[in-house]
Amino acid sequence: MEIWVLKYFLAIAREENISAAAESLHVTQPTLSRQLKDLEDELGKVLFIRGNRRISLTDEGMILRKRAEEIISLVEKTETEIIDSDDNVIGDVYIGGGETEGMRTIAKAAKHLSDEGYNICYHIISGNATEISEKIDKGLLDFGVFIEADNLQKYESIRLPHRDVWGVLMRKDSELAKKDKIFSSDLWDLPLIVSRQVSEGNNLGWMKGGREHLRIAATYNLLYNATLMVAEGVGYAICLENLARTDDNSPLCFKPLVPVSTANLDMAWKRYQVMSKPAELFLNKVRELIST
Repeated sequence: MEIWVLKYFLAIAREENISAAAESLHVTQPTLSRQLKDLEDELGKVLFIRGNRRISLTDEGMILRKRAEEIISLVEKTETEIIDSDDNVIGDVYIGGGETEGMRTIAKAAKHLSDEGYNICYHIISGNATEISEKIDKGLLDFGVFIEADNLQKYESIRLPHRDVWGVLMRKDSELAKKDKIFSSDLWDLPLIVSRQVSEGNNLGWMKGGREHLRIAATYNLLYNATLMVAEGVGYAICLENLARTDDNSPLCFKPLVPVSTANLDMAWKRYQVMSKPAELFLNKVRELIST
């Protein structure tokens, strides 16, 4: 299975039309149709469902699309690292992580390197711990920022100088907003909006024995979408501080949980990884910022 064949396959999946895909690839339609048939014959699977106006992926086709995107991304990343391996440090650094104020350390390191004249492009990918870990393992990310990680033994890691505070995001006109601090008992039987990672991992220590009163109304992956749910009165979001607008023009406010519950942040990378020069420079800058 050649890389260029996977690129043909992805073009067809993207355009959902052989003619449009052929035009975008600057090849003839018969050539592209033949390559698609050869690919299906090689795998022994039907990858597309042919319709009158458009074609769609089968279940096997969707699996191949996900893997093909990862393979091509890794090939392109590798090519860039090799091409940019001379003394002139120009290249890319791929960083994944959850939404946290602690990412400011990442931003500061990037700004310092820019001020020092390095031409590095940073690709920031948001996701939960499982998604970020998978991408690191596959070589698609150089670094991952983990919030209160349970298990980083298989990685090298450093602790970032920031601790996030857990609390409750709510409407300013709610009864709960009259309180300065929120106890777990204040949340009993209220509709809660929690991160998918917290929900799936059952990381609910802040409930302090009130789990039988837990009522999850929704889960979220990105907090911005959860803020819309809160603003519309769907429920109260359990989240980290400083990630949502709570100024005078916002209908929302944030109240910390009591007792104070904080989350450590770690930046991790693949053990024994041979880093590109941009990634190595970035890691050294993060370490420098932490030490000072």
